[in-house]
Amino acid sequence: MSVTGLEVCVDDADGLAAAIEGGADRIELCAALSIGGLTPTAGLMALAGPPPVPVYAMIRPRPGDFVFSAGDLDMMRRDIDAVRDAGLAGVVLGASLADGSLDAPMLRKLTGHAAGLGLTLHRAFDLVPDFNDAMELAVELGFERILTSGGAKSAPQAIDRLAELVELSAGRLSIMPGSGVTLDTVDALLARLSVSEVHSSCSIREPAHDPRLLSMGFVTEDRRRTDTTTVQAMKAKLAAHDAR
Repeated sequence: MSVTGLEVCVDDADGLAAAIEGGADRIELCAALSIGGLTPTAGLMALAGPPPVPVYAMIRPRPGDFVFSAGDLDMMRRDIDAVRDAGLAGVVLGASLADGSLDAPMLRKLTGHAAGLGLTLHRAFDLVPDFNDAMELAVELGFERILTSGGAKSAPQAIDRLAELVELSAGRLSIMPGSGVTLDTVDALLARLSVSEVHSSCSIREPAHDPRLLSMGFVTEDRRRTDTTTVQAMKAKLAAHDAR
């Protein structure tokens, strides 16, 4: 299968520009990627739209688990409205029950509110006790793809499980490997998986230059930023795989 898509996750204006310049096929727009991504600000959404490439906004109102309250649901509905108003292409959603299974009633409300927007199911999927049940629900609700690491911390740790998920999907939606997908790991993934897209931050480490910011807790030691050259290199890797 040809790998036609590179989705790059970004969480600021510079990252958005770098991903577009590097040739990303789609962008996942977030805040706070260091904690897995939260809903981007209205300002960043407005800056991203209308975009030259499809942009999907993360809809996750807070850090922590994916067990959402009625108040969280109200926030997420309003954030979906902001995505639509900004002219973005889609949303990235997920919601869990206490046992890790997908919260079908919550997801029905969210996907219904997002009618007309593209849908990605995020890595709440990686917590489910039964991948088959979760897959069937994702198909029923009209998700285009599942962003997943195969239930592991990173996708390279779960290549066999990801292959099983691709088979289970039977072409009804895309299985998009994400988490730990880098220039060093993508070849092993592509050699084993019949996928049409991958998800990566395409980032490089950026050390904190001002120790005062670090000591005050305003930045972290492992700050990363989206890098245009890395996006270009990842695109070249995908093109080389397709040419084989």
